[in-house]
Amino acid sequence: MLPFRSTRWQTVVLGTVICQQIFHCQRTFAVPPQNVMAFIDQHCIDCHQGDSAEAGLDLEKLSNDLNDAVALQTWVRIVDRVNYGEMPPPESSELTPSDRHGFNQVTSDWLIEFKSEQQKSAGRVPLRRLTNAQVERTLHDLMAIDIPLASLVPADPRTGGYTTIADGQPMSHFQLQSHLTIVDAALDYAFSRVDGSSDTDDATLDAERLVRRNSRQRCREPELIDGKAVTWSSGLIFYGRLPSTTSREDGWYEFTVRASAVKKPKELGVWCTVRSGKCISGAPLMSWIGAFEAENTPKERTYLAWLPKGHMLEIRPGDETLKDAKFSGGQVGTGEGGPQNVPGVALDWIKIQRVFPGGSVDDVRIRIFGVAADEFETVGKVRFSSGVAKAKAEQQIARFAELAFRRPLTKGQWQPYAEIFHELIASGEPPQDALKACYRAILCSPRFVYFYELPGELDSYAVANRLSYFLTGSMPDATLMKLAASDQLRNPQVLENQVERLLKTSRGNEFFHRFADEWLDLCDIAFTEPDRKLFSDFDQVVQNAMLAETRMYLADMLQRNASVAELIDSNHSFVNSRLARYYELEQPVQTDSLIKVALSPQDHRGGLMAQGSILKVTANGTNTSPVLRGLWLARRLLGETIPPPPAGVAAIEPDIRGATTIREQLEQHRDNANCASCHRKIDPPGFALEKFDPAGQFRTKYFRMDGGRPRPTVAIDTSYTLADGRDFADFEGFQELILADVHPIARNFVEHLLTFGTGAAPSFSDREPIRDIVNRCKDDDYGLRSLLVSTVTSPIFLKK
Repeated sequence: MLPFRSTRWQTVVLGTVICQQIFHCQRTFAVPPQNVMAFIDQHCIDCHQGDSAEAGLDLEKLSNDLNDAVALQTWVRIVDRVNYGEMPPPESSELTPSDRHGFNQVTSDWLIEFKSEQQKSAGRVPLRRLTNAQVERTLHDLMAIDIPLASLVPADPRTGGYTTIADGQPMSHFQLQSHLTIVDAALDYAFSRVDGSSDTDDATLDAERLVRRNSRQRCREPELIDGKAVTWSSGLIFYGRLPSTTSREDGWYEFTVRASAVKKPKELGVWCTVRSGKCISGAPLMSWIGAFEAENTPKERTYLAWLPKGHMLEIRPGDETLKDAKFSGGQVGTGEGGPQNVPGVALDWIKIQRVFPGGSVDDVRIRIFGVAADEFETVGKVRFSSGVAKAKAEQQIARFAELAFRRPLTKGQWQPYAEIFHELIASGEPPQDALKACYRAILCSPRFVYFYELPGELDSYAVANRLSYFLTGSMPDATLMKLAASDQLRNPQVLENQVERLLKTSRGNEFFHRFADEWLDLCDIAFTEPDRKLFSDFDQVVQNAMLAETRMYLADMLQRNASVAELIDSNHSFVNSRLARYYELEQPVQTDSLIKVALSPQDHRGGLMAQGSILKVTANGTNTSPVLRGLWLARRLLGETIPPPPAGVAAIEPDIRGATTIREQLEQHRDNANCASCHRKIDPPGFALEKFDPAGQFRTKYFRMDGGRPRPTVAIDTSYTLADGRDFADFEGFQELILADVHPIARNFVEHLLTFGTGAAPSFSDREPIRDIVNRCKDDDYGLRSLLVSTVTSPIFLKK
């Protein structure tokens, strides 16, 4: 455990940092200009006062204190409603365009001036800490380790979809304990490896070692047929488990599998899943590793997976469209699958190798002790009684602290940690234990946990940190730190070069994996499970192919610097044979790898909105809601400002007696004046997607259950009218109208980049800087890479 002294020290420092932030956040009060209040009195107050105020907005009670977040958001909403011509209602007002513009200009200047004054002392972004995932990757890079750490603690809360937003990052005893759990697990693992002598742990399991041990026993392991381990298509849980692959200890393992199909269906391969788990009834959860399509000819495939101690592989047919064998009693007997003429998968062998993606033993020793194997015995085992040993220890502690804090330190900043080390050595603690306690104190310091950013322009090291965590999710590498030391990271060309370089790294290649998981809610794709009776073709192979499709699509757009227009529509996507069959694409696909394919109009695909991952996360697994999908699309893709319902107004319960469709229900809902202004923006995209079911397939009719079977009912009508009065008949017509002006799409993309990358959602005062970011990319047709570079090199990204 951490010595008391270091616990006390880190608590004092944490309190100091928080107090400094509080000091910088002194409250600022403002009064609206006189002509703003005159406008309110003349044009708004009649309808917005007292208990019967329209939309629940009582302007007599509206606070002028912009430090009140609710009041500030209300004033912003007033400006937007007036700007869009929604208020005062045109039919009940003689307001001229000049009057409307004048009110918006004066009120906007007042709001922006307030935020500017506030940000001078506090900055745009509040005190922000690393997320659990960022802590994990940082510890990986810091100590050359690779164990999954973030999974040891509860997931970070998401604010507006993001874990990176400072306002949604509480720091309580609960979060402190979670952080300690991650740090202790990382240190225990790293220090356990420095004494290791070998990283090898290989095995080759032939078919006889993969199958059931007793051929007469009914079980759930494969059976031996013609020298191969065969598992048939079945719905039995854990069928296809391989006890001989059980891991002896936690670790990363590389599996090479040689497999082929048995009784392959005509013109189809046998899609199989590769998963891991304990495969016993008391531990039903399974971890996804991958999938492949088995053909008649054996083929080798390699997978990398983390297996906790006691977990094993399960390899089985996973295509829900295949015919299943019927086994009685919940177990499988030898020969029972063959007579039923169902497909199966046959394994020739599996090769297993223990691997260490984070680094070798020598890599860990260098990070922990600052020395390689030839010096390890001296530094790792010495009693540190000599002056030379003491100096070496302090040098390594200072180096580790600078790497952990991600900026240069003075002796006064790292010396307290060295004192912890020396005190423990003097008390008789073994050197490794003393160093471990010292590192624990460093990794619990607020200088490690938090981004060190002061109000105003970021210094070069803060820029290096913000850029690195934005693009790679981890600490700055040596190149970034060198550029920061020479104060070059505020040069736009240098920054652009670093964006290009970082995106080519292994972590940078996963940028859209991390960003899209939060921006598009892809991390929630497994939150619901489609009703098996209604959507029998859906399975885990399809779901994971959907995820891969969206990630590859976005990564390809970034690489090509494709226009944001392709977020809305395109003539291609990335699918494998299973997903192509699920989408019923006209062009056949014959591979289990995702490849780029051309789309025809009859496919009803193209763009993110028609991809299965998006359609699934915007539905509940049973039915679709134009409101939920429309609201999601407005905020995540289309750049529409949809405010929350007015404070104090109860949820609307429309009279739906006699209504028979969703469209009729919402028509009655929109008759309520409190709802109409927002639903004019929400409902059109929602209805445009109504011909896609909750599992992502195209449909033309609604279904209902009848006698345990889905029966088609009424035809789906996707026609609607946009808020600006333009009509569309179907999804493709909606796409065409949206693509008439892609500037809002580009602006929305930049807003989400800034939210994810800086830790704060854009405010009213950020609108003009964001407009400048987007306008700089107009000549590049608003390309994704251009927008990313323009965002990183903008003043808003380079300031706290």
